[in-house]
Amino acid sequence: MAIAATMAALVCAGCGTAQKRTTTPTRPSALAQAEATHEFPSAPAPRETAHTGSPAAIPAIRAFVTAYINWTAGTVAADMRALAASTVGQARSAMTLAAAETTGDYELQRGGISNHGTVEAIAPLPGRRNRYVVVTLESTSATDTTAYDGLRPAWHVALATVTQQPDGTWVVSAWQPES
Repeated sequence: MAIAATMAALVCAGCGTAQKRTTTPTRPSALAQAEATHEFPSAPAPRETAHTGSPAAIPAIRAFVTAYINWTAGTVAADMRALAASTVGQARSAMTLAAAETTGDYELQRGGISNHGTVEAIAPLPGRRNRYVVVTLESTSATDTTAYDGLRPAWHVALATVTQQPDGTWVVSAWQPES
């Protein structure tokens, strides 16, 4: 009888006060998140590094821009691929895209188009860390078309952003032509 009374007391004690259950919020599955956001979650991309860098920001910009503005129809795709390998971030994406676009550009090849220029100025953009204004003077010509005959050299302005790599060297990380 004592055992039955103890059991009854335990059962009743459990009925009298409801214990709060805490549940840990569950994270949506990767598939559910992808369906909701149209983006599949993944691990962050590894940090990009360039094959070459410069000991300071301005020499990195000057080397990049000099290669960027001096090309021929026969070298432009390879030049852009080389620039992609020597940059990171948006600049790498832009150079990779430029290489792909110029590889199959029939008019560029057929016309024998080339571009040559000089870097005239590089100056820090006030109030913007690691951003620079770049001024070039460029001339475009062609060997197999008259489309560029009489075209005078033109001034161009662009914005360049640089990033310091883990090894201490500087590379271009963003390139934004303005004119």
